[in-house]
Amino acid sequence: MFAFDEFGPLVIRPQAGSGWAPKSHPRRLPANYHKLHGVRQFHGCYSVGDDQLRGVVHRRKGAANTLAALTSIRRQRPDGAPIYVVLDNLSAHKGKTIRAWAARNKVELCFTPTYASWANPIEAQFGPLRTFVIAGSDHANHPTLTRHLHHYLRWRNANARHPDVLAAQRRERARIRSERQRRWGQPATPAA
Repeated sequence: MFAFDEFGPLVIRPQAGSGWAPKSHPRRLPANYHKLHGVRQFHGCYSVGDDQLRGVVHRRKGAANTLAALTSIRRQRPDGAPIYVVLDNLSAHKGKTIRAWAARNKVELCFTPTYASWANPIEAQFGPLRTFVIAGSDHANHPTLTRHLHHYLRWRNANARHPDVLAAQRRERARIRSERQRRWGQPATPAA
């Protein structure tokens, strides 16, 4: 299973964040009324089973970039097995070309409900990305920002959790869900 979403807008301006500094008044962020460098979007793909995060930076959101991301996801599984991709309800994710391509290539598009983007597993990966790359930064241009994003992705994937640990966590969550009623003092329901 894969999760896909966009993260942004990424702008070139000083970002607030915590850091090491002498004890005094913090340095003020300069005003940035004009975005001379434009904005970018980070298109991320999270492989839930492998705990791997990948992504690329584009100038804008759009159906062409979504289709490019989906084809790269399909290339990760060349065996032809069905792939499930969790997406939000952005109109760029639901075009006719994307749906036709998904039907031809055995890709099942699973859309989250409206106003429930938290249900997409990749959203939990964007928090650390914002903390470690964006917060407290002052990138000179978009290539520098992209380089730092990819450096973080390489570090994160190299230090990903071991698959055995992930499997043990899933088993423990399933065990807790199965005995939830007994934990809260309710009688066990008879088997059907």
